[in-house]
Amino acid sequence: MNVADVLRDGFERVRGVTLDVLDALSADQLATRLDPDANSIGWLVWHLLRVQDDHVSEVAGLEQVWTSQGWYERSGLPFDAAETGFAQQSSDVATVRLDADLLRGYLEDVHAQSVGYVDTLTEADLDRVVDERWDPPVTLGVRLVSVISDDLQHAGQAALIKGILRRTAG
Repeated sequence: MNVADVLRDGFERVRGVTLDVLDALSADQLATRLDPDANSIGWLVWHLLRVQDDHVSEVAGLEQVWTSQGWYERSGLPFDAAETGFAQQSSDVATVRLDADLLRGYLEDVHAQSVGYVDTLTEADLDRVVDERWDPPVTLGVRLVSVISDDLQHAGQAALIKGILRRTAG
């Protein structure tokens, strides 16, 4: 296994868990919040995809799928195109009402761009510093593992909410 294989596997896991979460959910279920200030499944999936799209496109030197492939316009969200969901208020979370088909489509395009990029990487590429705002500076390897980790956490949160919704509905 090489570095590209390992990173591809991580992004494949994000894709798989997220697709499972989106399966058989209505737009209303995607927007359901277990508490008035909790994140919804739809917001969690949108946010994890925006983070992956933002961070991977930045290190790859590519335009984000969100804007380059028209997902921002299709979403109809009232946020700036650069919004990823970091530090959003509860009222912002409430405005994210997206259907599963839109989220699946965006997921597939973000995934394709991410794995297309990691397939080009070698072990030596991972030591490249991509963010000097931190101490120590963030390398490409650390950034990509961070994206995978963050995405899997959010996908797991969304899966938990789906399980609770299914249990309370039946």
